[in-house]
Amino acid sequence: MTPLRAPLARYAERLHRAAGDTHHVASPLGAWLLLALTGPAATGDARAALAEALGADPDDAAAEARALLAAPHPMVAAATALWERTPAPELAAWRATLPDATEKGPLPDQAALDAWARERTGGLIDSFPVDLAPDTLLVLASALATRVSWADPFDTAPGAELGTGSAWSSSLRWVLRTPRSGHRCWVAATDRAGDVAVHAVPAGDDGAGMLVVSVAAAPEVPAADVLATAQELASAAALLPEPMPGRRSLYDLPLGETPLWTVREEPILTFEANPRVERATAVLPCWSARSRHALTAPGFGFDAAARALGELLGLAGPGFDAAQSAVARFGRHGFEAAAVTGFFTVTSAPPERVARVAELRFGHPYAVVAVTTDPAGGPWHALPVYSAWVADPEELPADEAG
Repeated sequence: MTPLRAPLARYAERLHRAAGDTHHVASPLGAWLLLALTGPAATGDARAALAEALGADPDDAAAEARALLAAPHPMVAAATALWERTPAPELAAWRATLPDATEKGPLPDQAALDAWARERTGGLIDSFPVDLAPDTLLVLASALATRVSWADPFDTAPGAELGTGSAWSSSLRWVLRTPRSGHRCWVAATDRAGDVAVHAVPAGDDGAGMLVVSVAAAPEVPAADVLATAQELASAAALLPEPMPGRRSLYDLPLGETPLWTVREEPILTFEANPRVERATAVLPCWSARSRHALTAPGFGFDAAARALGELLGLAGPGFDAAQSAVARFGRHGFEAAAVTGFFTVTSAPPERVARVAELRFGHPYAVVAVTTDPAGGPWHALPVYSAWVADPEELPADEAG
């Protein structure tokens, strides 16, 4: 595990806990990166507070951020910028620690900031998350954007297949069903959320790619615990040789129906030598989300970042604003997401056997985490970039149904 994953998981839990169980999407990485860039500016109490929010030494965090931004992942467009009303000489040493690719220049107007957000996210985000004030001295910003297509698109199924216990089964006419190959579906045993249903779909080829992991727990498990579990499973699914971490054998589960899955036995044709044949599929809805997160509370660290920059400028208790706008869409053919953070697969008939078969149902609110993958083991490998709590699914577009 690289030094970044554990601190990032802590920051993600803090951000999602603040958002609660409402339908939302965020990029904890986007906010953490921006906060890390201010690390070299901090001293004293501000540095201690920043270290606590980052979960790492501020200089180490800044080095991690520079490494990520120096070689962006091919599936994540990443940009940072610093704009100043008047470049202050007191900030020269800190300014020199920013990544070489960080855009720098005079403070633009609000329309130009909005245009920057649109351009850096390919139009996914329309406006900058922070409004300029007349006395704004500087703006530090990050943008992350992703558009990926599934190598194996979903099939479709009637919404009723989400199960009779799902409130969504009657409101959605069509949902997504996993294809015959290319997706991973399993039941995982976890510490914080108990047994959960997991679906993972990859995007990309044999090189660097992205894995989007959906995790559903029993309805009574708190959203924060499901989201934290999803973060762990997503990173583990990208890191470990075992592609389905925590997997429980379907033969260890009782036959029958639960809110999360149906387990049954049926005859199949297979050449597999293992007498305990297992198969799993999943049905889940389309969804999209658009969110804005205020990052001014002390736990997010931007108050300490403002204090650190203020001390360099000789300002006592400078005012500040910090927020993130995030958007994501999950559908039959692919996934797209963005965030802008502003500071201010048979040759002859095989024998017949009985298999244990499970259909996993994502029919009530659940967590989704998108992690980057890199077989070369670079700094982006197994990093969670976007995460969401899905509580308000969408109908499958009519031209994709059937």
